Amino acid sequence: MALMSNGFVKGVQYLSDARGAFSNLVVVIGTTNLSFAPLCGLLLAVAVILIIRRLFKIKRFHGPADSIFAAHRTDNELDVRAGIGSTLVAFVSAAGGGSVGQYGPLVHFGATMGSFMRQHTGGMLSTDVFIGCGVAGAIAAGFNAPIAGIVFAHEAILRHFSLRAIAPIAIASITAAGVSKWIFGDSYVFAMDNINVDLIGLLPAALIAGPLFGLIAVLFMMSIRHSARFAAASGWSPARLLITAAIGAGIVGMWVPEALGLGTSVISNILNAETLNVGLLILFIAKIGLTALCIGFGMFGGVFSPALLVGASAGAFVGRVFVSLGILNAGPGLAICGMAAVASAVIGAPISGVLIILELTMSYEFAVAAMLSVVTSSMVAHAMFGHSFFDRQLLDRGIDVSLGRGHIEMMETYITDIAHDDYVALKETCSVQQAIRVMVDAKATEAYLLDDSGGFKGKLTLHALLAETSDSLAKTHVQSEPISIKHDASLQQAIEIASNFVGEHIPVIDRHNNTLLGVVTEADLFKLYLGLQGRIADLERA
Repeated sequence: MALMSNGFVKGVQYLSDARGAFSNLVVVIGTTNLSFAPLCGLLLAVAVILIIRRLFKIKRFHGPADSIFAAHRTDNELDVRAGIGSTLVAFVSAAGGGSVGQYGPLVHFGATMGSFMRQHTGGMLSTDVFIGCGVAGAIAAGFNAPIAGIVFAHEAILRHFSLRAIAPIAIASITAAGVSKWIFGDSYVFAMDNINVDLIGLLPAALIAGPLFGLIAVLFMMSIRHSARFAAASGWSPARLLITAAIGAGIVGMWVPEALGLGTSVISNILNAETLNVGLLILFIAKIGLTALCIGFGMFGGVFSPALLVGASAGAFVGRVFVSLGILNAGPGLAICGMAAVASAVIGAPISGVLIILELTMSYEFAVAAMLSVVTSSMVAHAMFGHSFFDRQLLDRGIDVSLGRGHIEMMETYITDIAHDDYVALKETCSVQQAIRVMVDAKATEAYLLDDSGGFKGKLTLHALLAETSDSLAKTHVQSEPISIKHDASLQQAIEIASNFVGEHIPVIDRHNNTLLGVVTEADLFKLYLGLQGRIADLERA
């Protein structure tokens, strides 16, 4: 992960510098020099992304949300091909100038490598611990922040702290940071030139601005979600969506090039107060819009780095407003608070956000001030949007990780896996007396009426037929709409249905062609549920 994280960032930086070196792509309009390099770079990136999608057969890109989901399942091996392909697409998107980040793809790449290595180590550790090791390595190497890497893996991905996980994850995180420092030097992501901290003036400003940062985080996340929804509902092909994103981002990038790419150097300029007020506001608006356009329309990448830039620009602007009004002297420190607050709310990891600031700045004062903004921002974002951007992505797929591993396993276990054919089937031409005789011989109190093509017509009960004195057709006494379970129902849904059921079997029906696939009993559901709980308990003890 040390090699991958540094290679990713340095590779993007090298290609970005190479793209900006094309002076023959610059035109002069009045007194303004406009470069077509961003537009050309993005269109070239689109072509490469389409090739990668085809080579890796990627139907959708995989990111941190998939890592979180995998860490909460027992059958949690990640798709290595999709993980590598998604990381390559993120690299190409960032190198081409897309407004995307690197940490989300690197986090998922680390999780994918952890899952892959677990399969080749004989199960010496559970998959979720290996996933946590890869994630911790990505954060530790990316930020030169090993403590934040350890906490992030537990807080954002595993969602629990345990003795079995802390040791290997700590080893992975510290090793990644150490190897990164050994090979690439003792460098930090954001360079700050001896910023003096006025903690007395910064703390009130950080507290007041915290809720505003929470609203900004919600605006940022909602923009991406609405853009993705529009893209999905448009019916456009992936190529058309990507070309639209490239043209839109390229045109804006000609005027506001700072809004493109990873934005690391731009954040450093903001922290050193090298950006004008109007520029901060324009950058803030452009970054939110371009990130939503790029990610929503298929230029895959992370949301953490764009959130850092959005928060830094908003914090710096708010800080300067405070100073101009003579209310509070927040200084440039509010840019750091905004950076931490917006990013922490987006990824749902407030403790990690504070620790990243502490390890980046080595300033206790900045960490304390950032904590105030992070806490209040996260509260606002959680109330208005949810725990994190990744949790919302999973909720959109019908997955609620907040309910725990047991619930996820129940939702991922389908009832057709335990449906069996130990039931009595009768034809529509069967009489009441014939039906009674067949059911008595089979020692069954229930039977199912099927037509000549096997279509499900309903359910017959022995006590209802015994009450009938005439020898009429059994179908005149059928329950046409009995309690049943649809063919694609999960164990969780089946248990909810069974809570209102009284009888021998529950039929499992294919609703598309109205055929009987089998039956399940309440005992079948109980056994499956207890088996799942046992596997989860074994995993947690491992």
